[in-house]
Amino acid sequence: MTSGMDLNFIIAFVFGLLLLYLLVRVLYLPLRIGLKLLGNAVVGGLLLAVFNAVGSFFGLTIGLNVVTAFVTGFLGIPGIILLLVLQRLTA
Repeated sequence: MTSGMDLNFIIAFVFGLLLLYLLVRVLYLPLRIGLKLLGNAVVGGLLLAVFNAVGSFFGLTIGLNVVTAFVTGFLGIPGIILLLVLQRLTA
């Protein structure tokens, strides 16, 4: 009688491991993309802070918020240029 329970326990354990493996495989790519976007936003925020520190001497500043940080993090230097152009067009 105990061997039947042991077999059920082993099958349930293997099924649980398989389910955990599939869950990790499904969530790995979105998590990796999300972390990359978050890292790019942090780099974009730092890049904007440096640009604002240097640009303030020339009268060029860009507001530091989530949207501008993501644009700058995603596009880099062209993102700063894009934000400057948009700022001049809307001013």
